[in-house]
Amino acid sequence: MTESLKGSWALVLGVSSGIGLATAQRLAREGVSVLGVHFDLGEGQEKAAVAAEELRALGVEAHFVNADAAQAATRRALVPRFAELTGGRPVRILLHSLAFGTLAPYLPTGAGKPVTPRQMNMTLDVMAHSLVYWTQDLHAAGLLAPGSKIYALTSAGDTHVSPNYGAVSAAKTALEAHVRQLAVELAPSGVAVNALRAGVTLTPSLERIPEHGEMVERAARTNPHGRLTRPDDVAEAVVTLSRTASSWITGNVIGVDGGEVLTS
Repeated sequence: MTESLKGSWALVLGVSSGIGLATAQRLAREGVSVLGVHFDLGEGQEKAAVAAEELRALGVEAHFVNADAAQAATRRALVPRFAELTGGRPVRILLHSLAFGTLAPYLPTGAGKPVTPRQMNMTLDVMAHSLVYWTQDLHAAGLLAPGSKIYALTSAGDTHVSPNYGAVSAAKTALEAHVRQLAVELAPSGVAVNALRAGVTLTPSLERIPEHGEMVERAARTNPHGRLTRPDDVAEAVVTLSRTASSWITGNVIGVDGGEVLTS
C-alpha cells in the first residue's frame, strides 16, 4: 500500500549536484523536507545555497551543510543537529550519493602513476564505508524507524572493467556488500536498504572520468530507450520506492538504467 511522503524528512549526502540534487528537488515537490550535506568550494557553495532556497520556495524545510560527509567529526556534529531539526522524527529517506575517489590506474602507465594506499583507502572510505558509519550514527540517534529507506548509488562498474576505474569499482563492490549486510541487520527494525544502479548519467562525477566521452556515446547508442539515464530518472525511482512503509524490498541492487545493462 502506498502513502504520501508529505511531511517526512530526507537526508541526502552529496546534495549539491547530480543525482543527489535531482532527488532533493523531486522529494521537495512531494512535500519532503531535506537535510543535505555537500562538500564544495567557491561557486559550488553558492550554487548549493541557491538550491536550498529553491527547495524552501516549494514550502518545505531545507538545511544544507557544507562539510566532508566522510569525516567522523562531521557525523558527530551533524547527527544531533539533524535530530533537533526534525524534532526527533525519523528520517524517511537516506540517500548516499557521495562520488569522490581516485581515477589512478593500478599499474604505472605513460600517463600516470599507480594508485597509492592512501588514494585507495580514501576512495573506499568516501564511496563505500561512509554509508555504514552514517547508518550506525543515525540508528543510534533513533533517526531510523520502521518505514525508513536507505539508498546507495552504485554503477555498472561493480562488474565491468574500465581504464583507471579500479579503485572506484572496488568501492562500488564494497558498497553493495554493505547494502546486503545492513539490509539483514536492519530488517528487524523495518528499515529497507537497497543499492540503485543508475545507467550512464551526465553528472559532474562522470565528467571527471577521462574516458567519459566514449562511455556516453556507447550508452546513448545501445540503451533500449535511445538516451542516457537522467538524474530525474533516479530521483523518480527513489520517490516510487519510498511511498510504501514496507521493508520487503531490501538488500537488492536495483537497475535504474532503462535496460542499459542488458544491451551494453
